[in-house]
Amino acid sequence: MNKTKHYLKIVISGHVDHGKSTLIGRLFYDTDSIPEEKIKEIKEVCRQLGREMEFSFVMDNLQEEREQSITIDTAQTFFKTPKREYVIIDAPGHKEFIKNMITGASQAEAGVLIVSAKEGAEEQTKRHAYILKMLDLKQILVVINKMDLVDYKRQKFNKVKKQIEAFLKKLNLKPTFIIPISAAKGDNIAKKSKKMKWHKGKTLLSSLDSFKESKKITKAPLRFLVQDIYPINQKRILVGRVESGTIKKGQKVLILPSKETAKIKSIEVFMKKPTSASAGQSIGITLEEDLFIERGAVICTQKDQPKVTDEISANVFWMSKKDLKRGERIIIKNVTQETEGEIKTISNKIDSSTFKKISAQARILKNNEVGEVKIKIDEPIAIDDPNQIKETGRIILERDMIACGAGLINIEEK
Repeated sequence: MNKTKHYLKIVISGHVDHGKSTLIGRLFYDTDSIPEEKIKEIKEVCRQLGREMEFSFVMDNLQEEREQSITIDTAQTFFKTPKREYVIIDAPGHKEFIKNMITGASQAEAGVLIVSAKEGAEEQTKRHAYILKMLDLKQILVVINKMDLVDYKRQKFNKVKKQIEAFLKKLNLKPTFIIPISAAKGDNIAKKSKKMKWHKGKTLLSSLDSFKESKKITKAPLRFLVQDIYPINQKRILVGRVESGTIKKGQKVLILPSKETAKIKSIEVFMKKPTSASAGQSIGITLEEDLFIERGAVICTQKDQPKVTDEISANVFWMSKKDLKRGERIIIKNVTQETEGEIKTISNKIDSSTFKKISAQARILKNNEVGEVKIKIDEPIAIDDPNQIKETGRIILERDMIACGAGLINIEEK
């Protein structure tokens, strides 16, 4: 019996045609995580479409997706092995859906990069690998799928494996495992493949089970970001999420960017009266002091403060067909913090598909390019080193209410 309540969050990414949805469907099927009525529904849909049982339909629930055979939105769902429980984040593959992948992958503790044994690594595969690098995922599993289409040949696996290792090395990424699989046929998913006896390594599920869960960030510095303020029963309840650390009743805290100090009067949870809350919990709090606090305020301790600044430097992955231009004004978001700013410089630009440096200084950042962007913002916000606290170490750039870029903040030492 699985005693832990932790869900290991894994993002599955890769080229749109390399079999992500099929792989996810197979994982759920092989772990008995699909309700019987769901299996019947899938079989009926497949029958109506004149197809054999397709595991991709487990994830692709929308009729539009079934007809077009693409995954449109980031989806999350759950399965479990005898060891522990998992959340699988299915990241879309088309260029237009990369922003959804950023949203999904930002929550992951490990990444699975899927590559077709028939086609090998393609441009999209490389872009997704770059995003996994940007999101600082240390545990990466590469699966070389569709081995059934190359007659389970070891030589073909080795050729694609060598190709993958070469481009991941350029990113300073070393996959924990590289496994030959057939998601459609079930080879090396839950059980060792009889058709690939030459593979002496683990199955996909046993590899996932060997991954380590992220250390609970309850011991990290406190970061509580205010999402909204609810006036209830003559109380002003600050609602938000504990991004890291622990917050306690009676605790003295600092509120940024105003730099006011306060004391936690109560922690509010529906139908409960907790005295503390930890990283990952969405709660409400009240303060002893009557202070004017707005959405985006960051609550921390005096001892371990984030950096409050009106200038941000970040490695930005740009994902809009309309270029990001030096001098342009844009919306910057960091969790619940939001402000506007001006792009001051774009430097160290590289192509995310080839990893080749394009220019040291640039006027624009094009679609699927990565560059170091410096932004002068209108109002100071509180930021952290993403290696220490990921949630407050990332930014999203928005234009016309559309997410166009995502980046990891560079904290410059003084």
